[in-house]
Amino acid sequence: MEQLLHLILTHPHSIMFMKVVLTSFFWIAGVFGIFNFKTIVQEMIDAKLPRPAMFAVATILCQLVGSALLITDLWDMAWLGAGTLGVFTVLCIPIAHPFWKFEGEKGMYEFQIALEHITVVGGLMIAAAISLIY
Repeated sequence: MEQLLHLILTHPHSIMFMKVVLTSFFWIAGVFGIFNFKTIVQEMIDAKLPRPAMFAVATILCQLVGSALLITDLWDMAWLGAGTLGVFTVLCIPIAHPFWKFEGEKGMYEFQIALEHITVVGGLMIAAAISLIY
């Protein structure tokens, strides 16, 4: 059984599938942003970021390019894609989910999102490490 699991989990197609699943939140959001750019700009306005259109473009590019690098390992840069998405995800916590500014249900909701972000960063860290091994 262990040999079968090893074979499945280390097969190139399985690894590609895992990368697609891990990055799905990012590339789906990036594609959504392309077709709903005004919505992404409004999110930047709501977060009180300067030059919201510029931040919207940067967000979409980060999501799509980071995902593409991690999935394809183009130029052996999967680690950079994972790192880019990880830094982006960590920065989203104080910018978009500052749970410490809220009380009650809103604070708990934002805290849960922050914990989810941290969990995703952990997965991205593992992906970066594995990309350097395989």
